[in-house]
Amino acid sequence: MTRFALTVEYDGRPFMGWQRQAHGPSVQQAIEDAAYRITGEDAAVHAAGRTDAGVHGLAMRAHVDLAKDIAPFRLMEALNAHLRPDPVAILACAVVPDDWHARFSCVGRAYEYRIVNRRAPLTWESGLAWQVPQPLDSAAMHAAAQALVGRHDFTTFRSAHCQADSPVRTLDRLDVERDDDRVLVHAAARSFLHHQVRSMVGCLALVGQGRWPVARVAEVLAARDRAQLGLNAPPDGLYFTDAVYPVSG
Repeated sequence: MTRFALTVEYDGRPFMGWQRQAHGPSVQQAIEDAAYRITGEDAAVHAAGRTDAGVHGLAMRAHVDLAKDIAPFRLMEALNAHLRPDPVAILACAVVPDDWHARFSCVGRAYEYRIVNRRAPLTWESGLAWQVPQPLDSAAMHAAAQALVGRHDFTTFRSAHCQADSPVRTLDRLDVERDDDRVLVHAAARSFLHHQVRSMVGCLALVGQGRWPVARVAEVLAARDRAQLGLNAPPDGLYFTDAVYPVSG
């Protein structure tokens, strides 16, 4: 049995999320079905994270154990051939030690949220970004975001369906920058709660629109009350961008 590490890119629009489920297609199912057609094995694919319906992946890390003797490059090519026409691509494939685990070995995860700040409707980016027509003050958004950096109880920014044992997380980075009519939010942490990034972005957007003062974000964080959440941003603009592993892994 060989363990293969995969780097996966996908457009989340056609999927119910990463995780296999009974009521719709998933990224995990697409890769597992492709692996079965190649090897005849019912192999489970494990990922660094579980993105929701409509959320995208630029470099999701995953692993799969296969008995078939196959070179990593050939497996990557075969998976990509069998994944068509699903919008999923294997960008890299490598053999890793048996104790390397895409989820449990991961020591850091990063997301990017893309906002298109213009009045004209989205065309090819529909479903790939969140359009906010009102002018956004990205500097105010960045200032407000800094209150969330560090170790906090993120109950306010946690989905009611979150299954994590604790709402406490350490947010390593939450930066907001503008690039012409794009406002990008960069978030990094060891792990995130369900809907945490989207909830944080939604509140920062309220600050950017002038509907909330900068200090309001710190106040709703301290409230530890989901009812205080101002807005949950849509999944369209959210991208899983990186999974970090120890150098030895």
